[in-house]
Formats: sequence, structure tokens, C-alpha cells
Amino acid sequence: MRILKYLLQKEFLQIFRNKSMLPIIFVMPILQLCVLSFAATYDMKNTNLYIVDKDLSTHSRQLISKFNGSPFFTVKEIGFSVEEAEKELYKDQIDAILVFQKGFGNLLDQRKNSTTQVLVNAINASSAGLYNAYITSVIQDYNSGIITKLRDSGSNSSVHLVQSTYSHQFNPEMKYIPYMLPGLLVLLVTVVGLFLSAMNVVREKEIGTIEQINVTPIRKSQFLLAKLIPFLVIGFFELGIGLLIAAFLFKIPFLGSAWLIYLVAFVYLIGILGFGLLISTQTNTQQQAMFIAWFFMVIFLLMSGLFTPVESMPEWGQKLNFFNPIAYFIKIIRMILLKGSGFMDILKDVLILAGFAIVSVSVAVNRHRKVA
Repeated sequence: MRILKYLLQKEFLQIFRNKSMLPIIFVMPILQLCVLSFAATYDMKNTNLYIVDKDLSTHSRQLISKFNGSPFFTVKEIGFSVEEAEKELYKDQIDAILVFQKGFGNLLDQRKNSTTQVLVNAINASSAGLYNAYITSVIQDYNSGIITKLRDSGSNSSVHLVQSTYSHQFNPEMKYIPYMLPGLLVLLVTVVGLFLSAMNVVREKEIGTIEQINVTPIRKSQFLLAKLIPFLVIGFFELGIGLLIAAFLFKIPFLGSAWLIYLVAFVYLIGILGFGLLISTQTNTQQQAMFIAWFFMVIFLLMSGLFTPVESMPEWGQKLNFFNPIAYFIKIIRMILLKGSGFMDILKDVLILAGFAIVSVSVAVNRHRKVA
């Protein structure tokens, strides 16, 4: 234990003396959490809408006022020509066009079906689907109001409405940040764990101290533990800061146990640190280690469900995700924070993370060669 204590002192001194490493540890994760929480969102609050009103009826004006009053739309212009509106669409100045054809209001007054046309910029398919859904929702709301008036006036006894009640479980306000921020917490911990551990042993090779360590009576297990423990402590510290930011700055509901999050984080960090050490033992320069760590991290993140649901991926992608530790931790931390899930609810995923940790650390220890 005394040897391990001195090795840990050496590691912490090296970490805090390395000016290039300190921003990665303390500055980059916090900035990434604060910035990406607002930037990485699929909430559409500024949909630029061009309205072509060829009807100029009371109904079209009332419907336009509903779009003006919606926080999701910005009515950029109201015109009379679809061709002029399409020119703005080609310039990427607007996101959607809503067209009221002549006679729209008269058909509604005559109790007949009337239609509107919606033209959406669908370069980004996800955004286009949301634009269309928002516009359709406003139109359906106006349509429901007309049906209600007809029913109340008794002018059309065949009109019936089905009333439904609903609640949004675990995210009552339907905000995207509560869904995104737990995943960004995982990203924060992963950056610290994977990148820094990947650069650690290889740095000893670059500056030549690995040969000096190899000729000492220090055991391989002591050496690797001294490399793991500091970043485990730093990872816990970063996670704690991230949870405080989530609770007090972003008002994320904290329904689960903080101790359970740290238990899962311990298992996850052991696996990620082991994987980083494996990369470090197989490379000769910090640049090589960074490139390899970045390669795996990008793949893991894109397939983790952080930005897109795992269920939307092809079947082969979902099967590959079985080997993705980031996917499991994102799923677990969302369940604990937003749903208040207990240990038995996440047991299967924790066991898979534990298996990944055992394999990664075992392979890293086996691949590290200490030549006395």
C-alpha cells in the first residue's frame, strides 16, 4: 500500500503539472455540458413560416393569427404568390410554406371540406417531420374549434367530438433538455475517462520514464492501479459537478438515488479506463492514442442513443450496440434521473457493464509488458 500511495502522489503531481491536460479535465467538460445542452436539441421554437393567402377570408386570417400566437412559429411574410414563397425556400430563408387557396373560407362557411397546402423544406428529414407536425397540430386545433361551435349551435346534430385526456409521464413539459442532458453527463465522464487514460501510459513512453519504472521492483498491478485511480477520482468529481449543474441550472428532475448513479458510474468508469489503458499500451505516441480513442468514441456516441433512438437503427446496428458501454450508461442514467428506477430495474444493464469492465481491464493488464 505504501508503494501505491507514492505512485498515486506521483500521478496526481504529473496530472496537475501538465498544463495541456488541465483544460481537458476541468474546462472542456463543463463548457460542453452547458453549451450542448442548449445547442443539441430537436425542439423547434423558431420555425420560419411563409404564408400565401389567396383567400383573404375571416377563416384564413383567424388561422394566421393562431400561427402568429404560437411560440413555435415566426411568420416571416404573408404574400399572394406561391412562386415568390418558393424563391425564399430555395434561398433557405424559410422552413415551410402554408398556402390558402381562393375559396377556402367559403367552403368552410358552407359546411364543406376545405384544404390547405403545406410545402416543407425536407433537406433535414427530422426537422421536416416536426415542422409538418407542428403546422398540422395548429390546423387541427382550429378545426376542433369549428366543430365545437357547430355542435354547440345545434346546426349540425351529427357532429360529435371524442374528448381525451393525457399526461406526459416523466417529462410533463415535453422539453428536450431533460432527455439530452443525462446523455451529455455520460459524454462528460467518457471524455475524461477514455482520452486521459489513453494518453497516460503512452506519455510515460514518450518522455522516457517508462524504462525507469520498468527496472524498479514496482509490480505491474501497482503501476496500473496508480494509472487508473486518479482518473476514477477525477471522473467522480466531474460527474458530481455535472449533476449539480443539471439540478440547479437546468432544473432536471432528480427522481432516483445519487448513490445508485455513482455505483453505476464506478462500474462504467472501470470499463472505460481499462479500455483507455488498453489503447495506451498498444500505441507509442500520444497522438496515436488520441486518434484511436477518438475513433472508438465517435462510433460509440453515434450508436449510443444520445442523439437518435436506438430503436430507430437497423437491426444489425442494434445488435452491434450490445458491445457499446456508452449506450448502456446513457440508458441507465436516464432511467435513474427521470424515472426514479431502482437497482433491480437496471440490474441486467449493470451486469453487462460489469462484464465489459472485467474484459477491458483484464486485456489491458495482459497486454501491458513490464520488463524488469
